Amino acid sequence: MQKIRNIAVIAHVDHGKTTLVDGLLKQSGTFGSHEQVNERAMDSNALEKERGITILSKNTAIRYGEYKINIIDTPGHADFGGEVERVLKMVDGALLLVDAYEGVMPQTKFVVKKMLGLGIKPIVVINKIDKPSADPERVVDEVFDLFVAMDATEDQLDFPIVYAAARDGIAKMDMSEPDGDFTCMFKTILEKVPEPTGDAENPTQLQVFTLDYDNYVGKIGIARIFNGKIAKGDNILLAKADGEMIKGRISKLIGFLGLNRMEIQEAEAGDIVAVAGIETVDVGDTICDPSNPMPLDPMHIEEPTLTVVFSVNDSPLAGQEGKHVTANKIRERLDAEMNTNVAMRYETVGEGKFIVSGRGELQITILAENMRREGYEFGIGRPEVIVKEIEGVKCEPFEHLVVDLPSDFAGTIIERLGRRKAEMKAMVPMGEGFTRIEFEIPARGLIGFRGQFLTDTKGEGVMNHSFLEFRPYTGNVESRQYGALISMEDGVALAYSLFNLQDRGVLFVAPQTKVYKGMIIGEHSRSNDLDVNPIKGKAQSNVRSSGADEAIKLVPPRDMNLERALEWIEDDELLEVTPLNIRMRKKWLDPTDRKRYAKNK
Repeated sequence: MQKIRNIAVIAHVDHGKTTLVDGLLKQSGTFGSHEQVNERAMDSNALEKERGITILSKNTAIRYGEYKINIIDTPGHADFGGEVERVLKMVDGALLLVDAYEGVMPQTKFVVKKMLGLGIKPIVVINKIDKPSADPERVVDEVFDLFVAMDATEDQLDFPIVYAAARDGIAKMDMSEPDGDFTCMFKTILEKVPEPTGDAENPTQLQVFTLDYDNYVGKIGIARIFNGKIAKGDNILLAKADGEMIKGRISKLIGFLGLNRMEIQEAEAGDIVAVAGIETVDVGDTICDPSNPMPLDPMHIEEPTLTVVFSVNDSPLAGQEGKHVTANKIRERLDAEMNTNVAMRYETVGEGKFIVSGRGELQITILAENMRREGYEFGIGRPEVIVKEIEGVKCEPFEHLVVDLPSDFAGTIIERLGRRKAEMKAMVPMGEGFTRIEFEIPARGLIGFRGQFLTDTKGEGVMNHSFLEFRPYTGNVESRQYGALISMEDGVALAYSLFNLQDRGVLFVAPQTKVYKGMIIGEHSRSNDLDVNPIKGKAQSNVRSSGADEAIKLVPPRDMNLERALEWIEDDELLEVTPLNIRMRKKWLDPTDRKRYAKNK
């Protein structure tokens, strides 16, 4: 029986999970001295590297002495909370990372609640102790208070603490000690994380917690072996969540070490492996012994809270920039996404329209951004929250929102959120002129708030939110305050006309941008929409006038990326997403159709 430890790394966004996994990989000697390793090696996807966030949980394994330590790096964003919950069921211990200045954040509370509920005793790592504003003692107290508030057991409250600066590969057990390397962390993991339960002699039981996809072997299930042994070529039974049993055969068994995956012949209880050859495998399914099937409890997967309509692009510039533009291509791409992404669903409604549901705006914009990079062209509507009926009452999702901001701006933000039906729960001074305020707010109230928040706090505020629960519907929530500047002509925007329009509001387009009738080219400074002509040139005559040669000074246009644009649009507007551009437009391009729609509404 090999000596195994299984741990998950959990924390709030940006508290250093992936950087810590880098340090563990490097200091365990898993990489040879000749191997060149990138920073944040576990973030494999281009978007993860650019944004510096983890989107999908990933697993790796390291050898330390005679032990094999399986490590799962989890995402910290609330939109990917479902991943964290599933991963925690697969491990016997967890490294809970907390930033030495920020302390306990909404996602920390979310992951701690899940972890304590599963009876896991964590190792608390106070990370980023090298920050000038770090206050590790305060943060340890915060973590302890959080555990008490979450009804932790006596054993869970007696958690070991490691102080670390993961980026520099430093760790120590006490702040008064000199800086050491990760040896003390490895020792703590081996001593404090229990051995996997289960026996290689029992009937086989594996549970799948993440999916992967490979063009050659099809769907791959990454699973933990709870009991028994599994070998390549074994015949197995797949127990689905609804009780259905499907016969199958393992065509490939894959093991992990460092960043490499290698084919192995067999594995036994306690290990984490990937299996291929079962096309119908899903998250939460049990792979068991055909002669003695004993399925494990299926997993609860978080419900989606937001929906967005993806549609075929039908604007006047459709089909000019994308490679895949038809409904069939978009459907195939959504099918491929649903193969591996369990927290999302989609359904077809009408001709070339698909309702995609997910856990939050970030999850949906990441799908859209990936599609656009792959050459797809499509339209997206405004995100809407999913409203449910619970015991005859109309209910909507609520979020727990935490904002850290300079104290001078606190009044403005409290007022803004009050209009969006938020209820203030706590207000704590954070030192150095900053304040932390906690709210409970309907998810609808957060759509489109981020841009406004950054403007109001002059870019210094930080907001984080995580899903709370469904509560009774709260009525109308205030949305965007300003109208849109809408082009009334097809053509190319000219500097002369944009110069005359910039007094009317903020522009989103630069000179020489293609525009069409019904396309939004800027934000009006008042609350109503305004039709404007951005393609009007200067009338030339042969009479010279004194002001003829004044230079045109243009304010640079506001850069609208996918997230900002999706938050900005209203119900009667769409986003046109192509590999080269993101344009905003009205659903009805013709002004008379728009008026008719507004009347009927």
